[in-house]
Amino acid sequence: MKDWCKQKGGSKVKFQKLNMPDSGVHLYESKHPKGHFISEHYHDHFQLLYALEGEGELYVDKKRYEFSKDQVVLIVPHSVHSIKAHSKLTVLVLAFSKILGQDIESLLMQAFRLQTSHFQLDLVRASEVRQLLRKMLFEQTDYDPLCKYSSPVYLFEFLLILVRLNKNKKIEHANDKRSNQMRNYIEANYFENITAESLSTTFNISPRYINDIFKEKYHETPLQYLQKVRIDRAKSLLTETEKDIVSICFEVGYETLSTFYRSFRNLVGMSPNKFRKMNRVKEL
Repeated sequence: MKDWCKQKGGSKVKFQKLNMPDSGVHLYESKHPKGHFISEHYHDHFQLLYALEGEGELYVDKKRYEFSKDQVVLIVPHSVHSIKAHSKLTVLVLAFSKILGQDIESLLMQAFRLQTSHFQLDLVRASEVRQLLRKMLFEQTDYDPLCKYSSPVYLFEFLLILVRLNKNKKIEHANDKRSNQMRNYIEANYFENITAESLSTTFNISPRYINDIFKEKYHETPLQYLQKVRIDRAKSLLTETEKDIVSICFEVGYETLSTFYRSFRNLVGMSPNKFRKMNRVKEL
């Protein structure tokens, strides 16, 4: 690896040139003792950094990333980056060049917009990645002539794991956003005649899917949450006003008194009358 400084962004930043093998893929280990700092530098190739053990932080184009065991960071060419170890940090660096062709670059563009990306691997994906890296290390050290064909294949498998992980993250983020929107909608419109079908129409999602994504975040269905919001409002009206119970029932969105009483008993453990009396005694 050759180092020299170039002018970049108004200041001198070290450029590190890596002599790539014929395969266009090179995997190597980078060790960092506690407190070790690698100053800002950049490359003309892609890098996948995989934290094998330890903790540290990465700065890529002035953006900070936590970096610890089973985390991966994709660094694109010419991104200025540095690394600091908070403990003994061992990193496997998978470098690959543009000579691999349009397929990989197209994949990176579609999935990550050719930007630096950060990933936390779960146990299953971490195991898959470790196995791929073991295979690559073995073939590199064994000087297998077929390595120039197998290494790009292993790299592509690694990238597919990250692409799928990124896709799942986007779905989870979208579902999280929808769940919040539904919750806010219920809190603002609890007195309306809200049903699974009306929520489905409002958010353009199937009733079953609405329950699934809401329950995933809040551990209850939207209609269960609706009952809680209505009963919480009813409790406030029972203790803070002299309104008749039938009026409170109507105000919080129930069509019948019997349904209101049943919901109140299920959630509070007593009737609205008893709740009002008990709370008035407490105030006295």
